[in-house]
Amino acid sequence: MLASAGVEIGGLLLLALGAALFFEGLPYFVSPSAVRRYLDAIGRMSDGVLRILGLAMMASGLALAWAATR
Repeated sequence: MLASAGVEIGGLLLLALGAALFFEGLPYFVSPSAVRRYLDAIGRMSDGVLRILGLAMMASGLALAWAATR
């Protein structure tokens, strides 16, 4: 479907990577002090909590990617 719409897979991957880097860097630019507090709070969390958060983020990302291709 994507190829028929004139979108190359490589270009789409680069677009997704660029968007991810932009949104990942935005908080560091807007409020570096809040990022430091956030990272300090993450540093105090247990491994189990971080794994659950990571799993939830991966599942959310897969669900969004799946919904985007429907």
